[in-house]
Amino acid sequence: MISAAELHALLTGESLDFFTGVPDSLLKHFIAHLDSAVPADRHLVAANEGNAVSLAAGQYLASGRPGVVYLQNSGLGNCVNPLMSLCAEEVFSIPVLLLIGWRGQPGTTDEPQHTRQGAVTLSLLEALAIPHRILPDTLAEAREAVRQASECMRASQAPYALVVPRGTIAPGSASPDPDPCALGREEAIREVVRLLDPETLFVATTGKASRELYELREEPGQTHVRDLLVVGSMGHTSSIAQGLALQRPDRRVCCLDGDGSLIMHMGALSTIGRYRPENLIHVVLNNQAHDSVGGQPTAAANIRMAELALANGYRHAHSAGTAAEVEAALRELSSRRGPLFLEIRVGRGARGSLGRPRQSPRDNRTIFMERLDEH
Repeated sequence: MISAAELHALLTGESLDFFTGVPDSLLKHFIAHLDSAVPADRHLVAANEGNAVSLAAGQYLASGRPGVVYLQNSGLGNCVNPLMSLCAEEVFSIPVLLLIGWRGQPGTTDEPQHTRQGAVTLSLLEALAIPHRILPDTLAEAREAVRQASECMRASQAPYALVVPRGTIAPGSASPDPDPCALGREEAIREVVRLLDPETLFVATTGKASRELYELREEPGQTHVRDLLVVGSMGHTSSIAQGLALQRPDRRVCCLDGDGSLIMHMGALSTIGRYRPENLIHVVLNNQAHDSVGGQPTAAANIRMAELALANGYRHAHSAGTAAEVEAALRELSSRRGPLFLEIRVGRGARGSLGRPRQSPRDNRTIFMERLDEH
C-alpha cells in the first residue's frame, strides 16, 4: 500500500495541485488527507463527476496546470460529456488526470450495483480513447505511474486516467464520529414509515438509507414488498419515484433521498415541479455529508432546501430537525396534494451493526412489481 500523503506528494511533485471530485469509499483516506492538507480553493467536492471535470477544465484555463478529478468508476457516465465534448484533443484539448476508484474489479467481491461497471471500467476508458493504467500499490511503481501520466498529458494535452484498486491506498483519517445530539437518520426513517399510510410505496436512495429501511422492514409486522431500494444510480432516485408516481396516481409514493443524491442531479426538482405528481412526497435526509463513502461534506449547508423545492414548483415544503417536528410536518403534509417536500436534518454516521440487503436488486424489482396492486 501507499499512504494518502505519499500519493499527494507524488501528484504535487508533477505540479498536479488542484483537486476536485465526488467522494468514493476506495479513495476516502486520500480525500480525508486532502481536506486537511489542501487549501479550500484547491480542493472542491463537486456536485457530480461532470461538474468536477468542468471545474478542473476551468482552473486549467486559468493556470495552465492539469487538475486531478477523483471519482468512483460508477461516476464515469456522469463525466463522459465534458470529457468528450470539452476536454478531448479534437475540441479544447484540456488535460485532466482522472483518479478512479475501481469498485467491482473482476475477481473481487463487491456489491451487485458495481459488478457490471467494474467489469467494463477499463474497456470504457479504451472506448473513450483515454490513456490509462492501474495505479500500483508500491511507492516506486506509483511514482513512475504518476510521472508517466503527467508526461502523457503534457504531450497530448488531453485526459489521462489512473485506476485505483481496493487496498492501494493505506488507511488514514477516520470518518467523523456521529453527533449524539442530532436526530439519527435511522430514527428519521422509522418516523416516516410510522407516520405515512402503510400502503405507501417507498423508493429509497443508494447508500445507508436503503440499508436502514431494509433492516426496519425485517422487524415483526413489517414487509419489504412496497420498497424499491435503488442501490446504485446516485442522484436519480427522485426521478424514479416521479415516474412511478405519475403512472400510478392511485398510490402514494415516498422518495427517501439524501442530500448528496439531491445535489448530484438537482435539475430533477424542476421536472417534478413541472409535472406535479399529486401523490409524491419527497423526503430528503440531510446530514450534509457523503455518509456512505467516508463522511465528506456536501454543499447542503448552503442550501435552503424547502425554499428550493417551492421555487421549483412543489406545492408544499417543510424542514424538520427533531422527531416531534417530523411528526408535525408529516401530519400536515399527508392531507395535502403533492408534490410535497420534507427536509429532515439528521446527524452523520450509522450504527456499526448495520447490515446489507440479502435480496438482489433484480429480485427486489420483481417482487415490487408483482405486489404493486396489492392493498
